[in-house]
Amino acid sequence: MDPIQAAILGIIQGITEWLPVSSEGQSILVMIRHFAIPPEDTIALAIFLHLGTMCAVLVKFRKEFLSILRPESGLLRILVITAGCSGITGIPCYLVLKQSFTSGEGATIIIGAMLILTGIVLRLPSRRSARRTREEITTRDLAITGLVQGFAILPGVSRSGVTITTLLLRNVEQKTALTISFLISVPVVLGAMLLDIGSISEVQPANILIMFVTSFVAGYITMDLLIRFAERVNFSLFCIALGAITIVLSVPGVL
Repeated sequence: MDPIQAAILGIIQGITEWLPVSSEGQSILVMIRHFAIPPEDTIALAIFLHLGTMCAVLVKFRKEFLSILRPESGLLRILVITAGCSGITGIPCYLVLKQSFTSGEGATIIIGAMLILTGIVLRLPSRRSARRTREEITTRDLAITGLVQGFAILPGVSRSGVTITTLLLRNVEQKTALTISFLISVPVVLGAMLLDIGSISEVQPANILIMFVTSFVAGYITMDLLIRFAERVNFSLFCIALGAITIVLSVPGVL
């Protein structure tokens, strides 16, 4: 991977992180199809790309994260429960994924299938008139959301898409669901990076820095605009169509 490719990947991550289209899936597709990066190396790179956008979330929601120091805010409870439950589903998925990503065609078929699944989830009827606030969210709500979030380690599954949909189905108001979805991403991104820290060490430090800076800058600049855009547009058909196209293009290489 050269510096230009690193910058392109950072920009892709910074833009797609705020849309329910699986930023990880989009990045890996570009790495495999256009940059000829071995599939087994793409998982660690895709996970690391989230560091920049995670820092953008930390800056954007800094007041909320500082509220952890105030026990009455309840944020620490939210982060601990969702992160723990995400590990229950996420770690097994990660281990299976590492064994499955052995060929470019096989990897892209997995991504295509997960994009279709994401599209189906996004079509679930959500309660946009829901009124439950953060203070009214139960431990059960958080556990379910955390378990669902763990599956987002699979490229093609949109973490924001499935967690926001889950919270809406649990009758949580849309603005609260959106905020919580991004807040709970921070612990799982850090956890995923720890799982794959050995693989990322093989990447040149300069390229790591470029990926981090470009994903942070692109993510921070586009966050508000793209989140508002995502609230108004249903990406289910886009995910289903992209997933189907990805599978069709990959099948000849498998046969």
